[in-house]
Amino acid sequence: MEFSEVIRRRRMVRHYSDKPLAPEVVERILASALRAPSAGFSQGWAFLALTDPADRARFWPFVPVRVEKTPTMQDAPLVVVPLAHKQAYLDRYAQPGKGWADRSEARWPAPYWYIDTGMASLLMLLSAVDEGLGACFFGIMPEHIPPFREEFGIPDAYDPVGALTIGYRATDLPPQSPEVEARRRNAEEVIHRGNWGRHD
Repeated sequence: MEFSEVIRRRRMVRHYSDKPLAPEVVERILASALRAPSAGFSQGWAFLALTDPADRARFWPFVPVRVEKTPTMQDAPLVVVPLAHKQAYLDRYAQPGKGWADRSEARWPAPYWYIDTGMASLLMLLSAVDEGLGACFFGIMPEHIPPFREEFGIPDAYDPVGALTIGYRATDLPPQSPEVEARRRNAEEVIHRGNWGRHD
């Protein structure tokens, strides 16, 4: 698929068929995350991939609102939980040539461990579209993160930034609400050219 078409088609898909994914498709989608940029090439991320139905069933109790609102999300054959590893960044920038030996988090203008893990997640979303699949990114609420960690053995140093479902779209996928398109901001609203407030 042409890249411009991948971008045009990308949307959050919440209704899936239970058609399985070929293992090589799963591996291509997961591998795409590794091509994301990361500050200092720290690569401070990890990904919990859930393909076995029993493992996916263990995941869904930690996102009860998502299950209640769109139960068809549970039909997705792949769930990925991206995890950000802040310490990898602090350690990387304490190495020779970086000069931040104190590992102070205050030096960072933004939490790049979350930003980079988000960019890796976006690459998986785009790769899913390129494979002819649907995908959705959604959050795990703070109160559910400690029991989620315990259930899946996630170390404290790794922070879940959300979760992705990936799979074939349901054949009866509801049309996108006209309200979504009506709310879509255009380039003239969000791109400031040369100075804030200049759009032409």
